[in-house]
Amino acid sequence: FRGNTRVEEACEMYTRAANMFKIAKNWSGLGLGSLTCWLTLLFFLNTHAAEAINCLNAAIDIYTDMGRFTIAAKHHITIAEIYEAELVDIEKAIAHYEQAADYYKGEESNRQVVFVKDSANKCLLKVAAYAAQLEQYQKAIEIYEQVGTNTMDNPLLKYSAKEYFFKAALCHFIVDELNAKLALEKYEEMFPAFTDSRECKLLKKLLEAHEEQNCEAYTEAVKEFDSISRLDQWLTTMLLRIKKSIQGEGDGDLK
Repeated sequence: FRGNTRVEEACEMYTRAANMFKIAKNWSGLGLGSLTCWLTLLFFLNTHAAEAINCLNAAIDIYTDMGRFTIAAKHHITIAEIYEAELVDIEKAIAHYEQAADYYKGEESNRQVVFVKDSANKCLLKVAAYAAQLEQYQKAIEIYEQVGTNTMDNPLLKYSAKEYFFKAALCHFIVDELNAKLALEKYEEMFPAFTDSRECKLLKKLLEAHEEQNCEAYTEAVKEFDSISRLDQWLTTMLLRIKKSIQGEGDGDLK
């Protein structure tokens, strides 16, 4: 399998075999479906991403026909990751993360309900992050609010709710300052623990600085937060977008 031609031939044969098992409803070929995926991914991903996706899609068809939606969801995640890292097609990555989330949601009646809910949420959060980057703020807001609401009453997950409401509020803020104020009030009422969080306190400082068009106060509030909780690239991007709406801001820096 070292030559390109051999690689393409192998991928084509594995995909054809998987499709034949699917048509024949011969689920003893399930192992072949897995082999299709993992041989392609492990050996050929760097230069044969498209073939990897074809093989994974063939396996997804097998698993969905079997009703094995959790496994199909995992393959959709793998495809999404290929689009992220190899093909740099974020729109298609989003589509596959959404499909994976839908499959996980469909499995919430099974005995692993906590696992599938958590897996669905992880996929949705990926979608929200990319949607915000693509300026699809309403979509991101709906997801962050949905996941935040789903986790705030869970003793094991509620600590994460403040992060999701924080990100939803930032998306609101980019669109409109008043939207952000109203959203913040709603989140505090829904989830009282949010009020005492560093994220909520930062939002209030940013809203005040924005209302006063005080770029220095805005930057200082961000620096103070960053000194304790380091900002990741996503938060930095969103905070810069908000800062640029302050009159006179031109350097695009948070430091």
